[in-house]
Amino acid sequence: GTLQPNKVKYIIDKVTLIHAVDRYSLLKEIEKQAAKRDLEMPVLIQVNIAKEESKHGFEVEEIDEVFNTLKNVLKERNLLCGVGDEGGFAPQINDAKEALELIKEAITKSGYELGKDINIALDVAASEFYNEEEDIYLLEGVKYTKEELVSYYQSLVDKYHIISIEDGMAEEDYEGWKLLTSKLSNIQLVGDDLFVTNKKLLQKGIDMHIANAILIKLNQIGTVTETLETIKLARDNNYKTIISHRSGETEDNYISDFAVGLNLGQIKTGSMSRGERLSKYNRLLRIEEQIK
Repeated sequence: GTLQPNKVKYIIDKVTLIHAVDRYSLLKEIEKQAAKRDLEMPVLIQVNIAKEESKHGFEVEEIDEVFNTLKNVLKERNLLCGVGDEGGFAPQINDAKEALELIKEAITKSGYELGKDINIALDVAASEFYNEEEDIYLLEGVKYTKEELVSYYQSLVDKYHIISIEDGMAEEDYEGWKLLTSKLSNIQLVGDDLFVTNKKLLQKGIDMHIANAILIKLNQIGTVTETLETIKLARDNNYKTIISHRSGETEDNYISDFAVGLNLGQIKTGSMSRGERLSKYNRLLRIEEQIK
């Protein structure tokens, strides 16, 4: 039958366009890489705008405003504005807090309020800085135990209104995941490397009560059938689902249809630059035109 707008959820990026009742939620990725390469922590922005204030459909214009304001903020500090594989800025900066401060400034200069209009999410990729032999995390030149890393995340959550953390612990650090989930279950805790769209690994996570959301990548598990089985398992156990692009992308925009058709609620598809990322946004806009 015909899709009803008030029953459909969308998410564009690292959009996340969520249309839920009278709210739009837009998740947008701004990628950051520290000068010290022990950390690559993409930063995501979620924007909530009341439906009655909507002028530009999925609010792509609003999130684009923040993206371009951030570019100006970087230029003011003589920081490079080149973009990474997924279209986000990759300036040479010192640490995650500096990145978050830059984004906070861009949000404010765009006329939005952090924590009210806009929230931030992190993709930490903790497996990249985990030392399994020593069982420690080497982040920005500092060694963290599991407990110390969780405390660090908590400080970021409190100061920068973080609403989601992806891969906050290494993929096989189940003890760390248990700790993280027990301490920060009030926000979205996403497993990407942890689950790799695999229903057996997701079932293991469910049984261990770790994480509360899963990243879905069609070509990671290999087939649509397996992807659907993983999504069903997640939903049956109240895990949120986020369909995602990959770093190596084309202009194929099928995941936009997949996200809307399955009412997944969230989609990661890159920043506001590079044609292979923007194609997903454009497809979501076309879908919105069809269901209005």
